[in-house]
Order: sequence, then C-alpha cells, then structure tokens
Amino acid sequence: MKVVSKELYLSTGGEIDLVDITYEVESVVRESGIKDGQVLVFVPGATGAVVTIENERGLLEDFKKMIAKLIPRGQNYRHDLIDNNAHSHLRASLLGPSLVFPVVNGRLVRGTWQQIFFVELDVRPRRRRIIVQVSGV
Repeated sequence: MKVVSKELYLSTGGEIDLVDITYEVESVVRESGIKDGQVLVFVPGATGAVVTIENERGLLEDFKKMIAKLIPRGQNYRHDLIDNNAHSHLRASLLGPSLVFPVVNGRLVRGTWQQIFFVELDVRPRRRRIIVQVSGV
C-alpha cells in the first residue's frame, strides 16, 4: 500500500467562514498516483472543521445561520472566561475535524453537488493547515 500526504494552507476571514477546498483535494488525489483507496481530509486544531455541502450561495448562508443558531455566542460558557471562543470549540466538535472519501480509478468519489469545505469557526481570521492523506494502491 502507498501513502501520500500533502499539507494545504489557507487564510480565513474569521467566524463561520466557508472555504471550498474541493479542487485542491482532488488535485492531491490525482497527483498521488493512487488508483484505488481512500483520502483523508483533516484539520489540526480545535476551532476548525471539514464538511461536505453544495457550493450554492443561499445554502451556504443557511448553513452559517444554522450553526449560529445551534451554538450561539455569549451563552456564559465556562471556557469564555479564558478565550471568549467557547462557541467556536463547541461548533467544531459538532461538525468534526475530518472526512474520508473513496478513491476509485484515480479519482475522488463524491456526489455531484457534494463539495468539500473547510469551516473556520474561531472568532478571528486565521492561517490554517489542512492535511490531505491518500492511501491505497
């Protein structure tokens, strides 16, 4: 089995910023030379997440509203006494830091409208690192 890892870097605009990384992940898969296996997309850190969602403006705005409603700011979270970003950590834990996709015939398998997004959940703009690891034959 072969394993190829690559790090992607991106800058975000702060709280609930959505960055489409589909093209970058597909490029890593193509460049890996792996024909059949899987690809892991992982964000190190406690206030970022990776999700799949259709890249449609209205839906992305709906997603942001949903996250803000599910876990709102300023709810007297205990962690807020330290960094004032408890809601960021809670949102990230709900969404999750990673996704795994199949790789078949050298291509990442995803649905027609299923794009891959990094979600910035911290309260300020950040420089983020995303690890893409392709494994297989």
